Amino acid sequence: MASCSRLPLHTFLFSASVRLACNRNVQVEASTAKSLYPPILPSRTAKSKAAKRRVVTEVFEQLRSCTAQEKIRALTRVQRKKYVIYPRTFALNADKWYQHYTKTAFLNGLPEKYESAPVVGESVLSEVRSVVCNSILQEHWHAKKGRTFIQKEQEQLVTPFLRNAVCGLKNLLAKENPVLSLSSLDFDPQVNYYWLRGERTIPEGHRRGRMEPMRFQIDDKPHSQIRIPQQLPEFVPLEADISAEVPVITLAPDLLPLFRRQYDNNIFIGAKLEDPCCYGHTQFHVVPDRFRRDKMSKRGLSDQVEVSLRANSIASLFAWTGAQAMYQGFWSEEDVSRPFVSQAVITDGQFFSFFCYQLNTLALSPRTDGNNSRKNLCWGTESMQLYERITDGDIVGLNDAVLKLLLQFLLNKPQC
Repeated sequence: MASCSRLPLHTFLFSASVRLACNRNVQVEASTAKSLYPPILPSRTAKSKAAKRRVVTEVFEQLRSCTAQEKIRALTRVQRKKYVIYPRTFALNADKWYQHYTKTAFLNGLPEKYESAPVVGESVLSEVRSVVCNSILQEHWHAKKGRTFIQKEQEQLVTPFLRNAVCGLKNLLAKENPVLSLSSLDFDPQVNYYWLRGERTIPEGHRRGRMEPMRFQIDDKPHSQIRIPQQLPEFVPLEADISAEVPVITLAPDLLPLFRRQYDNNIFIGAKLEDPCCYGHTQFHVVPDRFRRDKMSKRGLSDQVEVSLRANSIASLFAWTGAQAMYQGFWSEEDVSRPFVSQAVITDGQFFSFFCYQLNTLALSPRTDGNNSRKNLCWGTESMQLYERITDGDIVGLNDAVLKLLLQFLLNKPQC
């Protein structure tokens, strides 16, 4: 009878043993082999997040090959309730909120381009001074006839002054800046922009608890604007590293307050897509009566004067440059490949503020903003007093620094 015996383990642990011999490349060869079956995709009609992502992805892929007009029509077709942003708002400290919603970093002062700009000739400056002074004195003479209607002093006095000044300066400087002779000057244009930014939890209804993107729209109506057929040069490179940060607002927009309304979604620069002057140059805004400095001081809101001007510039210029980029076929899924630049001048007739804006990104939606390091930039000055007072038909204390800045803004031209 055979007896039981134990075999030593070293024979099994030996590297040349047949029992442990294996091919280490089996899994590699299996992973690189071509699949015989198509990938499994979620159903388009299923009520799942994967199915919804597939539908959205396919729709966006189709939009990439569409024209700019078809993209705008598709992106604004469906109406939902949206937050309406008013550039001239009564909300306190609205500039930080507007920076967050437009992903804009604000920098004090103007770009280096204006600091190193060549000094204009004295003859051109004297002609600009004459045009501005004549416009001021003309409206001051009309103001002496009698008091205007309540809450319409800016409309009756400052609006005609700015209209005459802009028309006169544009015609005067056309010989210095040839692009002004090819430009289009609009009065009381309508500027709109619609976009998505952030997410919110639906508080009530049959979709309660679900997440949806927050929708915003800016409806602006500047006093006038100059559009040109060529694009203004960038202030800084598209991927430049700017130290200024974008404020982060975690509160709901209702607390600003912003109100949700449902009506047509509009993206409009003040002209149709076929217009050759499809790029912005300079906007001019008039401060409404209720935001005048004297009335703000009476209400104890002197510290909000500059804040409201910054909020006005950020909202107005973001809407204008964003609509210009959309007219060129860019949108949140196809971000801009070059910056879009515009300028703005805001005045109450006596004080002037100058702002520059560079749009670096349109990818603000929750789907595209996660890995987007770009941010839009806005430069601005404090209010500068054009003159002190008018005495016996003479303007006292005329500030040439304001006229020089206005001249530099209008002489800004595209690169050849």
